[in-house]
Amino acid sequence: MTACAAASPMDPRRRQLLVATSAAGAAAGLGIAIPLVASLMPSERAKAAGAPVEVDISRLAPGEMMTVEWRGKPVWIIHRTPEMLASLKQVDQQLADPESREPQQPEYATNEFRSIKPEIMVAIGICTHLGCSPTEKFKHGDAQGMQADWQGGFFCPCHGSQFDLAGRVYNGMPAPTNLEIPPHQYLAEGRLTIGEDGKTT
Repeated sequence: MTACAAASPMDPRRRQLLVATSAAGAAAGLGIAIPLVASLMPSERAKAAGAPVEVDISRLAPGEMMTVEWRGKPVWIIHRTPEMLASLKQVDQQLADPESREPQQPEYATNEFRSIKPEIMVAIGICTHLGCSPTEKFKHGDAQGMQADWQGGFFCPCHGSQFDLAGRVYNGMPAPTNLEIPPHQYLAEGRLTIGEDGKTT
């Protein structure tokens, strides 16, 4: 019966070679894994191309407005008061497109409020004339340069276009159409998604 040979110590040069080879393999693995993981995450370019944006509006009080960004554009979300909603009928005769016949909104927002829920307005805050950003002028005290019976809405300081509290343009303004309403849907009470409406094409 022969005895097992005792293990001989490893050649230091061979050990260095094994360690270097293992380190190179690990680095190569990481080099492949990092781009793979990064490719699974939406890039800033993909987000700019139109990734949906989720918004918590549960704390948006009546009469308040918040602005979020979608596709690099400002999107206004306004919690309209009963008085704001009542004002919409009062200005119909002064508007260029009171019934929103131009397709500046999804079909489900083609109504007198231009919204899914009457009290919540969602609109892209870019003037349809030359792409300036209007400012909100909700109160009578904000009405400098507006009509004497101003009911509140939006005013573009660049060229003077005026819009009501549903984003509808007044007659005789440089802006040719109403403000655009983006696709959106409610995920739950107080939470909505902009850029997605759950409808299939």
